[in-house]
Amino acid sequence: MLGTLASFSAMAVAARYATLDLDTFEIMLYRSLIGFAVLCLMLTAAGRWQAVGTARLGLHFLRNLFHFGGQNLWLLAVSLIPLAQVFALEFTVPIWIALAAPLVLGERLTRFRLGSALVGFVGILIVTRPDTAVLGLGHLAALAAAVCFAGSALSTKLLTRDTTTACILFWLTLMQAGMGLAFAGYDGEIALPGRAALLPVAVIGLTGLSAHYCLTNALARAPASVVMPVDFLRLPLIAVVGMLVFGEPLEAMVFLGAAVIFGAAYANVLAETRRLRSRA
Repeated sequence: MLGTLASFSAMAVAARYATLDLDTFEIMLYRSLIGFAVLCLMLTAAGRWQAVGTARLGLHFLRNLFHFGGQNLWLLAVSLIPLAQVFALEFTVPIWIALAAPLVLGERLTRFRLGSALVGFVGILIVTRPDTAVLGLGHLAALAAAVCFAGSALSTKLLTRDTTTACILFWLTLMQAGMGLAFAGYDGEIALPGRAALLPVAVIGLTGLSAHYCLTNALARAPASVVMPVDFLRLPLIAVVGMLVFGEPLEAMVFLGAAVIFGAAYANVLAETRRLRSRA
């Protein structure tokens, strides 16, 4: 999980710098191309090309459409609002998953899940404080990104029933490179990274892969109820990074709202863990 925390934090800082020279579609194009190249090298070195198949391409496309939209909205949010607020609102992903799981995975919407979602919504209001007129495009983009990431997670859950991680990552990088090319070139012009943007784009490409790799391995080695509290350290870490690198203030209300959101999501994880244990 330490690798996950470092990867997400480095990605956020690099994204802030990259958006000064490139639009979000161009960033996603270069990120995906870098990720695709690295992944192909890894598959060749490990002799794992047989793990890449062409089954369920429609679901792969849907999953990557969600993820591509979420990543572009996340990059937009990073360029507009403090990093701590982006990460706080990103913690709503488990809540959106809990609400959508009954429709997608056929799971039952329990009172506890609904209550967790309502508590999480209170946390959203604390972070954004719409009554003080601070709710803007950046906050809406961060919330929409969280919804898209939830859709991506649910699609991934369906894919993992019969698809390898290598196959999922292969189609992720390849399809999103295609999407990035299509959207970045809609105006007939794709900007190349300038000298100042080369390092940030490279960091985004590499940390995009390392974050998912580290998180997947953490979940494989420890229960979600153990991983999630460690993941919450992303907020204070990125808040300190934002203060040191960009001079962003440390806002108590952001931490309070994030704690409420996290508490609701974590309580839901604990309840689901107990339910699965009781079934076993």
